[in-house]
Amino acid sequence: MTGYARVDGAVAIDRLGQTWTWGWELKSVNARGLDLRCRVPSGSERLDAEARKVLAGRLIRGSVSAQLSIQGAEVTRSPRINRALLDDIMVLQEQLEAEGSVFPSPPRLDVLLTIRGMIDEGEAQPLDDDERATLEGAAMIGLATALGQLVTMRTEEGRRLHGVLGDQLASLEGLLGQAREVTNGQVDTLQERLRAQLNEILQASPPIAEERLAQELAIIATKADVREEIERLSAHLEACQDLMASGEPVGRRLDFLCQELNREANTICSKSADLTLSGVGLEMKSVIEQFREQIQNVE
Repeated sequence: MTGYARVDGAVAIDRLGQTWTWGWELKSVNARGLDLRCRVPSGSERLDAEARKVLAGRLIRGSVSAQLSIQGAEVTRSPRINRALLDDIMVLQEQLEAEGSVFPSPPRLDVLLTIRGMIDEGEAQPLDDDERATLEGAAMIGLATALGQLVTMRTEEGRRLHGVLGDQLASLEGLLGQAREVTNGQVDTLQERLRAQLNEILQASPPIAEERLAQELAIIATKADVREEIERLSAHLEACQDLMASGEPVGRRLDFLCQELNREANTICSKSADLTLSGVGLEMKSVIEQFREQIQNVE
C-alpha cells in the first residue's frame, strides 16, 4: 500500500547554545511482504533497530523507507580571529623586515583575513550521552507520529480499494449465477454428447470390456460436469467476502484465494462443451485478474 509522511522537530541544547533539528520521512509502496529500509545518521546507528521494531509493529505489508536526518545549528555564532596564527605572521613580518627582505609596511587587514585559518569559527562540540539520548528520544516520538500519519494515509487507500474489490466480487457472483443457469440447462446437451461418445466406444473393434466401458463413461461424465467447480468457486467467493469484512490484514490470504478462483475458472473453461459457458468462464478469468491486481495493494 502507498503512503507518505513527514515530521520535523527540534531540541535545544542549552550547554552548547545550540538547537538541533531532526526529521523523519516515511514512504510506502506496494510489495508482496514487508520490506523495511531505514537510514539514520552517523552516531545514531542504534535507532535503526528501534525504528524497524516500531514500523514492524504496525505494518504488515509494503516496501517502506524510513529516513532520519539530524542537524545541529548554533543559535549564535561569532567569528573569531586566530590569534596564534596572527602572532606568527607578525613575528615573521618583523624578521623579514629586519633582514631587509621586505620593505617595512603595516600589514593590511583585508590581506590578513584571506589567509586560510585566520578566521576561526571554533570546532563543533559533540553532544554528551544525556543530550544525545534526549535528542534521539524526541526523534523516536516523532517517528511514532509520522507512522500514524502513514497508517492513516494507507487506511484511506484501503477504504477506496474495499469498494473496488467489493464491486469485482459482485461481478464474479453475477457470472457465477450465469454459469449455474447454463449448467442447469445443459442436461439434454450432455446426455446427447454422452450417447454419441458411447456409440463410438461400442463400435470399437475389438469390443471394449464392460469394466473398461464403465471407466470410460465415468471419465466422460466427470469431464463434462462443472458443478463441482462452480460450488468451489462459490465457497471461495464467500471466503473472500468474509475476509474483507473481518477488518484485519488479509492481503496475503486474498492473494491465495485468487489463485484458487483462477484455478476453478480455468477448469470450467477447459471442461465446457458450451460456447456460452466458455464465454462466462473467460469473463470470470478477466475479473479475477483485475481482482488479483488490486489485492497487491492491500495489506
